[in-house]
Amino acid sequence: MRFDDALKKVGEFGFYQKRLYFIMCLVAITNALFMMGLIFHLYTPEHRCKIPELVNDTWEIQSPVHAELINMTIPPSDNPLFEYDRCHVIDRSTPGNLSKARNVRKCSEWVYDTSVFYESFTSKHNLVCGDKWKTSMIQAVYFFGVLCGDLGFGMMSDMVGRRRTFTLCAIILTGVAFGASYSPDFISLTVLEYLCGAAIHGAFIIACILSIEFVGPSKRVYVGVPIHMFFATGIIVLTGFGFFLRNYHHVMIATACTCIIHIFYWWIIPESARWLVTQRRYKEATIIVRKIGVSNKRPVQGQDLLFDDKSLESPKGAQLWYLFQHRVLCIRTCIIFFNWMIISMMYYGVTMHARYLGGNFFLNFFIMALVEYPANGSTIYFLERFGRKRTHCTCMLIGGFACLLTIFTVLYGGPEFEPATITLAVIGKMGSAAAFGVIYTYSEELFPTVVRNGGIGASSSVARIGGMLAPYVAKSGEELGGDFGKAFPLVVFGGFSILAGCLALLLPETLHKKLPETINDAVQFGSEKHPTYDIIELSDKGKEERELFVDMDGAI
Repeated sequence: MRFDDALKKVGEFGFYQKRLYFIMCLVAITNALFMMGLIFHLYTPEHRCKIPELVNDTWEIQSPVHAELINMTIPPSDNPLFEYDRCHVIDRSTPGNLSKARNVRKCSEWVYDTSVFYESFTSKHNLVCGDKWKTSMIQAVYFFGVLCGDLGFGMMSDMVGRRRTFTLCAIILTGVAFGASYSPDFISLTVLEYLCGAAIHGAFIIACILSIEFVGPSKRVYVGVPIHMFFATGIIVLTGFGFFLRNYHHVMIATACTCIIHIFYWWIIPESARWLVTQRRYKEATIIVRKIGVSNKRPVQGQDLLFDDKSLESPKGAQLWYLFQHRVLCIRTCIIFFNWMIISMMYYGVTMHARYLGGNFFLNFFIMALVEYPANGSTIYFLERFGRKRTHCTCMLIGGFACLLTIFTVLYGGPEFEPATITLAVIGKMGSAAAFGVIYTYSEELFPTVVRNGGIGASSSVARIGGMLAPYVAKSGEELGGDFGKAFPLVVFGGFSILAGCLALLLPETLHKKLPETINDAVQFGSEKHPTYDIIELSDKGKEERELFVDMDGAI
């Protein structure tokens, strides 16, 4: 007997698992607040140099004299995206002769447009012009923290357990989140955001793993994808915070408050029974599984369910690098890693670049979040109907081609095609959002139990490389300027998305199959040497689908 067989006796997705799953989904909301929050906190508003002669200079034009003084003092911008030069003022021969400009000089004070945010960390600390690289640096360091957290906390949870590691992440997150909201300078915010990234995504990865490890094989798709809808809910909550508070400090405080609830999960969530089995802690695993049966109204009596070395096939522990010791697993792992990286770069990059596409900032952000519901919802049907591999590839190709097509609407369409450009960008975001939901489920099913959490943590760590690149690719359009600069980031995102989707076709299908428990299971997964098909009741239609996948050779 394997653990999946035990879950069938007590219920694969009953009341116990649904309650636990909802609790874990709340972590996805908090995760979204942090993952997307820096776009709000580090928002760079429209700005220009402060006019030296004016004590109370503002972005809004106060009078015709003010407008004339701006035109005489601030040179026009070389970048067609902006009306005024953002970093220089005109040096005039005498204060009384405004018409004679000799040269320009750099300025040290700025005025900012407050129509989107009254104050952001960027505007408060003047991270513009010569210091504008600092905003991208903070975002890159944050994603580097996510990388380290995924890898470190992922492996820690495989060693000491999911529950202990999650609680540690929650405690660290709550402390550094409140600290970051009071950061006095660039360095302190950078360090604290690194810790925030490590803690929140470490907790999120564990939440995803706990969700799927308590669910039977025929119900995994119903927990692997919907959790990302809660991530979209978190983005909508963040949009509400930004729209009503309009101050980065207040938004950060509101975000930090949501972390407190996760500390109490220590008394709410159980340890993973599947992980306990891998540690030979059979008595604890038996108690938890029996509780699941009672809660699901399918209690198991007597010796019908008693885990021990004789009744349960229990894999020995393994290390993450075992995935690279066999050629088949090495190639599969590299393909999975590459897909994670590109999905992350595209998902966050398209969102960051949305502000340059025109329209209302909050409305664009809200739409980008809203489209994730149909994107993730539809994948549940497609995952069960067409399998993981085809669904994932289709999502990547649709998102990639949509982003590539923006080059025509931007370069050849003109301003009147701006709605079409935004629509294509939204479709690109939908494709990446759907692919994010699929890749979590797909990876969790491909990695064996003995290194599953470490494997997902490593995959998510590699994805953060894409997240670190995203702000630089998104801002490259601003540096290039013009219509080409507006389209360039989307073309980069689209091209890599198509490449990653095509490589995913080399992976094996996992639909209706038991999770691989050991490294050997994973090596033989998808081949005729190892019977990995789940023992379930199939209709005639299901049998036809099963035969279809049996014939799909060519996967690595």
